[in-house]
Amino acid sequence: MKPIRIALAGAGAFGQKHLDALKLIDGVQVTSVIGRDLDKTREVAAKYGIGHVTTSLDESLARSDVDAVILCTPTQMHASQTLACLQAGKHVQVEIPLCDVLKEGEAVVEAQRKTGLVAMCGHTRRFNPSHQWVRRRIVADEFHIQQMDVQTYFFRRTNMNALGQPRSWTDHLLWHHAAHTVDLFAYQAQSPIVKANALQGPIHPTLGIAMDMSIQLQAANGAICTLSLSFNNEGPLGTFFRYIGDTGTYIARYDDLVNGKDEKIDVSQVDVSMNGIELQDREFVAAIREGREPNGSVAQVLPCYQVLHKLEQQLS
Repeated sequence: MKPIRIALAGAGAFGQKHLDALKLIDGVQVTSVIGRDLDKTREVAAKYGIGHVTTSLDESLARSDVDAVILCTPTQMHASQTLACLQAGKHVQVEIPLCDVLKEGEAVVEAQRKTGLVAMCGHTRRFNPSHQWVRRRIVADEFHIQQMDVQTYFFRRTNMNALGQPRSWTDHLLWHHAAHTVDLFAYQAQSPIVKANALQGPIHPTLGIAMDMSIQLQAANGAICTLSLSFNNEGPLGTFFRYIGDTGTYIARYDDLVNGKDEKIDVSQVDVSMNGIELQDREFVAAIREGREPNGSVAQVLPCYQVLHKLEQQLS
């Protein structure tokens, strides 16, 4: 089996989660790593045994030993860098969000269509075993969502990443964190979103973003979703998904799942791993090998960004 050679751009906290995942996938070799800080990037490369280090994505794209790229770079660079990868003839997986300007995401989808390359966006909730377990009940016609109630809570009043290091960019509740739930709701409801409303709290004086947000969604089949997001919450942290359906209630948090009575549901046999990032990367690699559209392709997730665009217009 010829190895698929991957370059990773963005060697920060999330990039390293991908490097940990890629180590577990047969037939994959990380041949290049790209980072903003050369010394820190060299440290990451040494840790994972990666031979090539650079601060230039273009340098990696020009290499003959790179077949595909995973982008874990700042949000504002996602669309342009995804386009650059496709134009260089490389398959690409870009971390969420695909874009923070709709027309840029639409340009990516058009470029993918023209090139025929694999282009995927990191909507990890599609792959978490907890959500996969619920999805199987939905596909089997055993469970139908009436409402999803989702809380996405962080404590992030300063611009720090998951490793406690200063960020070079500003995170965003709407274009980044809400994207997970907006996509997941339509995916699990198996119905497009037809109504969307949003409210936001005060704008942070330094970061220039809303620190609290409330979003309402309705799918064409009548299912509704209520999403609350905050960067002001002091705990517990993370995202909690409550699925309220016609035959049960389920509460998912990343890779854990309980029913409405707080009884644990075993999801350990749902897939080959309990790590959603690993499962996401496995799908990327498999789609390249099999020459097919991946779950979470840029075309599949574009409707999510169309909804976010409409919400941004409302808020402005």
